[in-house]
Amino acid sequence: MKIETLGVIGAGTMGAGIAQVAAVAGLKVIMIDVADAALTKGIAALSNSLGRLVAKGKLEAAVQDAALGRIETSTDYQRLAGANLVIEAATENLDLKIRILKQIESVVAPTAMIASNTSSISITTLGAALSDPARFVGMHFFNPVPLMPLVEIIRGLQTSAATAEAIRELTTQLGKSPISVKNSPGFVVNRILVPMINEAFFLLAEGAATAEEIDAGMCLGANHPIGPLALADLVGLDVCLSVMDVYLKDFGDTKYRACPLLRELVSAGRLGRKTGHGVYSYA
Repeated sequence: MKIETLGVIGAGTMGAGIAQVAAVAGLKVIMIDVADAALTKGIAALSNSLGRLVAKGKLEAAVQDAALGRIETSTDYQRLAGANLVIEAATENLDLKIRILKQIESVVAPTAMIASNTSSISITTLGAALSDPARFVGMHFFNPVPLMPLVEIIRGLQTSAATAEAIRELTTQLGKSPISVKNSPGFVVNRILVPMINEAFFLLAEGAATAEEIDAGMCLGANHPIGPLALADLVGLDVCLSVMDVYLKDFGDTKYRACPLLRELVSAGRLGRKTGHGVYSYA
């Protein structure tokens, strides 16, 4: 099926990024969130992102204008009725995602596909909440979406081959590089990445080195473009904590125990760049 209209649930960092790359690729985009303020903030972030690409000569101003013209925002799920695909990009919370997916399924056409941008929750579990899980798939983008080329395509037990193939074709159309991944907690990249970030918090808590030194060590010694603690601030400390908690629950292995310092920072509301303070201050 040719995908011409894409619905995106969530106007946060990931949702706005997905909306941006889809609009630049020529798709009509309908971005949904619970509040107009969130949608306004999402569009502003998206516009700023496009503007930076134009300023760097990576995007023509005419393409920017056309992309912005393809994006519609709404708080009404009924606006998704004509979408060929809807991607859920809400917070990593199982109950919330299931509630959103059921809302999507209640308004889209029987032929429309539904995807989740979850970074850790089982696609099989999420799909089981739908009446037609064959059309449901995982489509995991990476932050920042406009710049990161990878998309993990995750088939749940019930996902049809046709759905997975259609999503793979769309991913290529969006200018991204897909990899096919079996359904398991954290899939591939985050299964490796988030425990590494968690270990960096243990090092910080133990006083093994300062945050700056830990990050410098991984940048200079492992050729990482950004240190694990700075990356945690970019991703969101609450997201990292949620992922570790999912791993601990699903694998039942204590090696996935979240660092108490990570949990403490989240409890304090220090979630990273999005709150102005995480491991580092962004005031």
